[in-house]
Amino acid sequence: MMYGIKLKVWGNYACFTRPEMKAERVSYDVITPSSARGILEAIYWKPSIRWAIDKIHVFNPIKFDNIRRNELGTEGESGTKISINKIKKAMSDKVSPVEIFIEDVRQQRASMILKNVCYIIEAHFEIVGNEDNNPAKHKEMFDRRAEKGQCFHSPYFGCREFPVNFELVEGEIPKSELTGKIDLGWMLHDIDFKNNMEAKFFKVRMVDGVITVPPFKEGGEQ
Repeated sequence: MMYGIKLKVWGNYACFTRPEMKAERVSYDVITPSSARGILEAIYWKPSIRWAIDKIHVFNPIKFDNIRRNELGTEGESGTKISINKIKKAMSDKVSPVEIFIEDVRQQRASMILKNVCYIIEAHFEIVGNEDNNPAKHKEMFDRRAEKGQCFHSPYFGCREFPVNFELVEGEIPKSELTGKIDLGWMLHDIDFKNNMEAKFFKVRMVDGVITVPPFKEGGEQ
């Protein structure tokens, strides 16, 4: 038996970065399914389950704001991460530091982010392992943790600076004040980890504030 959950999430800011915008950060118009899955996993996750997003209800008008932020920039040819050569050297001599100083590589970047977001995520989980395969237990544990505000780590809207408030929704989902049909273009669906980390996209259509998310197929399936 499949169990579904409904979770309300909201916050002051969000940034669901478009992968095609590499120089500056530009957010999608609404939360992506992969970001929604990340929020659910922050509240409750086990190796034997996999979250699948069914619908996203959008409650607030879509508004953008431009900001500039200090971020970790490039460090020579090593990019924004510690280079593999530094790691190897530290492992070899046991004394070389593994560190990056923000003062040395700081850069300022523009970001186009969302303001005042509020969504209800409809999702279900699938059992993917032979152990710990009691769906009723998983549903109860998720509900209990969501009601108490418990999470493994603080969920966020795309960037850790933009925290998520959340609460469990019981009963009927209220109707969004957004009306009409809006085409929001192509959006990242999720990453196919079984097919060489391939990014998969889907075309987003919002009808009266509701986005129906198609099933995600792994392993290169379309």
